[in-house]
Amino acid sequence: MKINQNSGRVSNMIRPINLKYDLFGNAIASVLFESGNTKVLVSVSMQDGVPQFLKGQKQGWLAAEYAMLPCAPSKRIMRESNSNNKNGRSVEISRLIGRVLRSVIDFSAFPDRTINIDCDVLTADGGTRVACISAASVALKLAQARWLELGIISRELFKEEIAAISVGKVGEKFYLDLDFSLDSSAGADFNFVLTRSGKLIEIQGTAEKEPLSMQDFEELKNLAISGIKQVFEYIDKLNLSNNININNNKENKVPLFSLANRLNNNLE
Repeated sequence: MKINQNSGRVSNMIRPINLKYDLFGNAIASVLFESGNTKVLVSVSMQDGVPQFLKGQKQGWLAAEYAMLPCAPSKRIMRESNSNNKNGRSVEISRLIGRVLRSVIDFSAFPDRTINIDCDVLTADGGTRVACISAASVALKLAQARWLELGIISRELFKEEIAAISVGKVGEKFYLDLDFSLDSSAGADFNFVLTRSGKLIEIQGTAEKEPLSMQDFEELKNLAISGIKQVFEYIDKLNLSNNININNNKENKVPLFSLANRLNNNLE
């Protein structure tokens, strides 16, 4: 049994996951996904219209956006709206999230409309992109249930749930679900995206310090498959079906930065 000395976590176990639904906002569904110290907020919405290349084809579309809050990492980063150029990393991760989700979407179920997946990283401690993918899958399933109940769509559009996890080799040891300390010292690291049934959607990775043997890659692949199963186990334990509410709990929401929130926090 290998122990991560920094966290005390067994190397073949993922970080604890917690999910909270519809905390605030006007999205049809939103999920706060916590994986250890990494926290991401993912919201789902739908709007009329599709990209130009899809017009007249009676098909829908899905797009994703990923961004970090300035103080999400340990050192503050510049807000992208104040930058002359888009952050290349954010653009690449946005494309990844959209790409993997589109692989499990039936676009004929919502013609001439676009689903938007907005991913905001609140706290970053490694694995933000895989957390966003898993969170987006959960939020999309919840959104689908509400769209069906409201008659916005007539049949399911989500073919299968997906989840993602990171793995890496640090020294001669293999680790699952890398936090920042492990990720920054890994000689090789990979992100795996799989469906609930175990089908492969995408692998991202590189060996930065030296080439990785195929035997080591197989070890990492098997570790990732185990990790994806653990992600789904956490999601299933939280019993998503009990959280489906057509009213979206709006009566219980308070704007995140409202005066009422600040007063209540000061009184506690």
